[in-house]
Amino acid sequence: MNQQQPVPFVDLRRFEDGFLDAWAARVADISAGTRFVGGPDVARLEARLAEAAGAGAVVGCANGTDALQLALRAIGVGQGDVVVVPDATFWATFEAVVNVGARVVTVDIDPVDLQMDFDRFVQAVDRYRPRAAILVHLYGWGSRRLDDLRAFCAGRGLPLVEDGAQVWGAEWRGEPVFAGAEVATVSFYPAKVLGACGDSGAVVCRDPALAAAIRTLGNHGRTDHYAHGVVGWNSRMGGLDAAWLDLCLDHLPERLASRRRAAARYRVALDDIDGVRLVGPPVGWTENGYLSVLLLEPERKAALENALRHAGIGFGNTYPGSLSRQPGARGHLAGAVGGAEAARLGAGVLNLPLFAHIAEHEVERVIAVVREALGAGRPSGSAEAARVEADVPGEGALAAIHRAPAVVEHDG
Repeated sequence: MNQQQPVPFVDLRRFEDGFLDAWAARVADISAGTRFVGGPDVARLEARLAEAAGAGAVVGCANGTDALQLALRAIGVGQGDVVVVPDATFWATFEAVVNVGARVVTVDIDPVDLQMDFDRFVQAVDRYRPRAAILVHLYGWGSRRLDDLRAFCAGRGLPLVEDGAQVWGAEWRGEPVFAGAEVATVSFYPAKVLGACGDSGAVVCRDPALAAAIRTLGNHGRTDHYAHGVVGWNSRMGGLDAAWLDLCLDHLPERLASRRRAAARYRVALDDIDGVRLVGPPVGWTENGYLSVLLLEPERKAALENALRHAGIGFGNTYPGSLSRQPGARGHLAGAVGGAEAARLGAGVLNLPLFAHIAEHEVERVIAVVREALGAGRPSGSAEAARVEADVPGEGALAAIHRAPAVVEHDG
């Protein structure tokens, strides 16, 4: 790829050598056996996910939004209840609460780590007496006060659902982040670090009994084939999605390595620009390289976006508006604690290209365009320094990659 060719924000066609051949064999096998919904392929994936997450059980479902709704219903959230959520996250977190009949209280973010602010969260719980809370692990890492949040909720007997749509592969204090969660949700939207070939999700549980309740809810409330103990809905994972994810798990370590290397390189090379902040994971977190998060003043952000467009470089704004200020929030908000920080984040956030097997020269080209657009000089550090910082292999170790550029929509 010529260095002056476009660099997409997300490119999902950087397949490892032999991946597509292995996938074609899986498709042929599943098609011959007509294992299209549920079945052994889904069961195998769930077992592998549970082992990787350090969890008691994993239940596959149709998408990440359904995973949130399944989790909320399984812990008893329903009509008239209140659920606390962070003000900065994807809309699915909000709508999942509304779709189970509850109302939302939003809590502002901590400007240090961009996650839900612990002290404001405590205020919200004391003021609004919620039935449950949702903690979102945003941008590929999570709160620097994760232990405090979990301990506080446990002490209050407050069910805590951890929205892990963006953190598969991330670690907290050397362990998978899901290992310490009572119940958490995952999105396997294709652009995620572990993405499916369709729109899939999962709920991660410590308690097998809770997992069983979630499985029942997601399969029409079935207790037997034609016996229905509760009113559920249809949120079953397909066999092809499960097989794709199973195959991707085999390659996840090198995909994570390439993402982490690129994220570290951006932080090294852009750290010295006045008025620009490259946000990274707090102490205790190992990120998964899901997003590169750059913060700057709105006026400079607009100028940088124009420069990136002109250079053919993709970018994202995750997320440009806080939940409490969305038009769709009207009528569903039970309250809000703060909100200025979340609004400030939305106005100033910009995400640079970052995906599995992004090439080193692509990262360097992005860095050069950003520095020129913002009036900075030559980049500081080096790609080798970023590689050491991230403790991941260089591009040479990932040479067997088929690179065919394709842009895909970047969901929550």
